[in-house]
Amino acid sequence: MKEGEKMFTGIIEEIGRIKSIQKGTEAIVLTIDAKIVLQDVKLGDSISVNGVCLTVTSFSKSHFTVDVMPETIKASTLQLLTIGSLVNLERAMSANGRFGGHFVSGHVDGVGTIVNKDRKGNAIYYEIKIDPSLRRYMMLKGSVSVDGTSLTIFGVTDHSFTISLIPHTVSHTIVGEKQRGDKVNIECDMLAKYMNEMVSRTSPQPLEKSSNNMKELLQKHGFTDY
Repeated sequence: MKEGEKMFTGIIEEIGRIKSIQKGTEAIVLTIDAKIVLQDVKLGDSISVNGVCLTVTSFSKSHFTVDVMPETIKASTLQLLTIGSLVNLERAMSANGRFGGHFVSGHVDGVGTIVNKDRKGNAIYYEIKIDPSLRRYMMLKGSVSVDGTSLTIFGVTDHSFTISLIPHTVSHTIVGEKQRGDKVNIECDMLAKYMNEMVSRTSPQPLEKSSNNMKELLQKHGFTDY
């Protein structure tokens, strides 16, 4: 991942395709076919690949390359990519651009597993199992990034959360093609993480029991109406 903070919105710009994978002793080099994200690309730019912030090391009119460090490989689903794999792509947010999703850093918090997929009308609902340590950041009607895609949480259990994909999201991201058992990159809402940290420092209660306090704090400061 690139040093320094680059922000994304979770609104996927295009679906790219893995052209080649070169495995070295210290890193893996991915070459990715793309179009839209190459329109104004420069060396050193940040591009989110399936929700992981990576740095452009070279590019042409049809593809770009990024280095992926071993720790990033271990902590994300990038280790599952093969030649031909489709990936979600988004350029870092520009200062004068529209903001359509939520704050996404490109720093993956964990890997989730799809345990249920259900179509209801024109929407697709996914239940995604997560590590218990991430549960405290999941709130009904809150935000979450799944493979870099900004989505709204429609259900929460002790070990999973549920999202719903509209037709546009299905056709413009790779999430709609995911099936039961597939792995996805999860980045929890940045505001929820900050607020949880604030609450944990001031509350004598265990973190698991302070979720109501965090919800009240979010409501107090206008971050949520729920």
